[in-house]
Formats: sequence, structure tokens, C-alpha cells
Amino acid sequence: MSKYDIIVLGSGPGGYVTAIRASQLGFKTAIVEKESLGGVCLNWGCIPTKALLKSAQVFEYLKHAEDYGLKVKDAEHDFDAVVKRSRGVADGMSKGVQFLMKKNKIDVINGFGKLKPGKKVEVEGTEYSADNIIIATGARSRELPSLPQDGKKVIGYREAMTLPKQPKKMIVVGSGAIGVEFAYFYNSMGTEVTIVEYLPNIVPVEDEDVSKQLERSFKKSGINIMTSAEVTKVDTSGDGVKATVKTSKGEEVLEADIILSAVGIKTNIENIGLEDVGIVVDRDKIIVNDFYQTNIPGYYAIGDVTPGQALAHVASAEGILCVEKIAGHHVEALDYGNIPGCTYCSPEIASVGLTEKQAKDKGFDIKVGKFPFSASGKASAGGNKDGFVKVIFDAKYGEWLGCHMIGAGVTDMIAEAVLGRKLETTGHEVLKAVHPHPTMSEAVMEAVADAYGEVIHL
Repeated sequence: MSKYDIIVLGSGPGGYVTAIRASQLGFKTAIVEKESLGGVCLNWGCIPTKALLKSAQVFEYLKHAEDYGLKVKDAEHDFDAVVKRSRGVADGMSKGVQFLMKKNKIDVINGFGKLKPGKKVEVEGTEYSADNIIIATGARSRELPSLPQDGKKVIGYREAMTLPKQPKKMIVVGSGAIGVEFAYFYNSMGTEVTIVEYLPNIVPVEDEDVSKQLERSFKKSGINIMTSAEVTKVDTSGDGVKATVKTSKGEEVLEADIILSAVGIKTNIENIGLEDVGIVVDRDKIIVNDFYQTNIPGYYAIGDVTPGQALAHVASAEGILCVEKIAGHHVEALDYGNIPGCTYCSPEIASVGLTEKQAKDKGFDIKVGKFPFSASGKASAGGNKDGFVKVIFDAKYGEWLGCHMIGAGVTDMIAEAVLGRKLETTGHEVLKAVHPHPTMSEAVMEAVADAYGEVIHL
């Protein structure tokens, strides 16, 4: 039986990052993967979707070339080539993880891993033991009873990335990050898209102003949006699919070629031996302490299988913290109130901290500042004037409570707010930090200036 210091179950952005950090810390490390290194994120999630979205963005530029004083005749897209490029990007990234495993002398064990008592993992009939086992098996598309996925007419995100042909009509159920990203992609390619959202606002976890702005931008692009709506049944017996949608006005039947179910995720915790070991699970999540120890010594869990936010960068951060704690380092528990969220549709969305409503509900006396990109020189020059930056501060102490952005490239801007909040920056300090001009990022400074009644360009 092979013996390791650490075995990581799952090689997504939680698992492979954890394994690399463990190796850096001197642990003899192995990683178990049943499919492709990099997990869902690199192969079927974060990375290939961004490749699809980039193709959509370039196509949008071509269609609006005249807005930039350029002429492009008969711009067309090749759907198969767009999908092929996305798969190529994913394959390249997965090969990059293979290289990192070799570079860091991590043993890759291929196959389905199952936990055993006594700090063991069984993979395809062979047992391996370790002083510490870290579960990082991630999650998959969640299925609703009223919306069973058949992989052809009712699909999840995985099938949405590799459809054999582009649908003429698509219904997207759910308007979280996955739903709105695919809605933008397919709409840009020419598919007629309808979003059905159960809650009153699309992207419901975001600040209400952001939700309203995205709805305006999407409607301007031709996306149909139904909020406070629920798909109660689907009929796949014909050539396409019919969805019965319940709204406040009654029932409506929508017809499409395909329905994309984007209603959340389901953790991959079945049949991995949790019951055999006695690891406690609550509401589909493995219960852990601040340093990801389960109730059974020597067994840890990170990423989507635990109660924190189901985001790639959260899983990576948790894994690093977990192995550093095992190594005896002095580490601080992760601050889940300062985790940025990013959505890569167009316009992009990025946020961190409290929404305006959450800040008020918590009893803060707040200062709110907002700066529209329509007043930004860089946004005007780039032809991307939709959106804004919104900041929320505690009026008493100047604490940066929240930052919410919607617009071109804002996913690359949100780190300023994350770092500022980590360093307990006040509004006045942000205001006095000189921001470069002309940039999209100076909208952060302008929004802060607006909160304190000192805005210049608005």
C-alpha cells in the first residue's frame, strides 16, 4: 500500500492548488481524479466559458464596427469553430495542470476515489493511505423535479458548451452567473433567448441597482426576461421543447429548441465513502471547522462540498489555508464577507461586501456613491458606456462596506475593493489615492467622491 502525507480527492481549482501548496510545504502528496485534471472549472466551467464569451464579444465588435469608424462586410460566425476554440483553450489549461503536477512531484492517481476508515482511499480496487485526506470533489449542475435534464433538449452547463448545432430558440431557467453568461453568449450568436427567473430580479444575489442595469442592457440586446416566474413542467415529445411557465398573470407556454437549466449546483458527495467513515453532512454540504477539518480527525474538505461560496477562487484559498494549518503555520480563518463575485456576461458584473439593502438591514448609517460609465472618458472612447460603480461606506467610521460594479472589464477592477477592505481602508484614503486617467478604474475614485459629496466629473 502506497503511503502519503496528503491525498487530495479531486483536481479542480480547489484540489490541484491544494496539492501544489502541500508539495511546496514538503508533504509527500497524491491527487485522485476520475476524469480530467483541472476539474469542472478548467474543463467545463470557468475557463472554456470565458473562451466562448470572448468569441461572442469579438463578434459583437465586428457587428458594430461602424460605431468605431470601421467597415466590416458580412461578418459571420462559425458556431462549430467557436466551440472548438473553447475546447482547445480548456485542453491547453488541463495540460498545464499536468505539467504542474510533474513539476511539483505530485503523484496523479486516475480513477474514482472512495474514502475508507483509517485514513485510506480506494481507487479502482487499490488502497492508498495518508496522514491527511482532503476532499475536494466539487459540484455539478442541479436538477429540479419539474425540469429533468435529458442532455439533449433539457441541458446543463456542460452540454451548453458543446452543442452540435446552434439552437434558434433557447430558454434559460435561472439567472445566476451561469444562466446570464450563457444567455449573453447565445444571444450574441443570434439565438433567440428567454430568461426565466423565479425571484423578482435577475442576478438576485447582486445589489438591486446592478440587477436593474443588467436587465436594461439585456433587453436592449434583445434578450427576453421573465422574473417572478417558474417553470412548472416541460414537454419534450415534439421536435423542440415546450415549457409551462407560471407567472403572476397566470400560465404561459414557451416553445424553444433547448432549455438550459441553470438553477444552481449539487455537490459531488455521493458514493465517495462519507457514510463509511462517519463524516457529518448537513443539507448537501460537508460540515467543517474554520480550517476545514471534518468531524473525523485526518479528514478535511474544501470547495463546493463545504458551506462557503461555491467559487473557484474560494476553493483555492480554502485549500491553501487548510494545508498551511496542517503544516503548523499560524493562519487566519478566511473572511467570507470579503469574497469577490464575478459574472462574465456583457456588461460584466463584479461585487464584494454588503449590498445597499444588506447594509441598511444591518443598521448601518451609510454613505452611498455611484459613478456611471457614461461619464467616464475611457468608457466613452471604448464605446462601453453601460453600467456604473457603486460604493457603500459606514458614515460613522468610513469603513468600506461594499462595492458593486457593472460594465466593461469590471471583473478586473474589483480587486481594488477587496484589497482596500482587507486593509481596512476608509473612504477618504481611497479618495486621496491617485487613480490614473483615463481608465475605467478611476470610476472607483469618482464613486467614492460622490459618496462624500466631492465628485468632479458628474
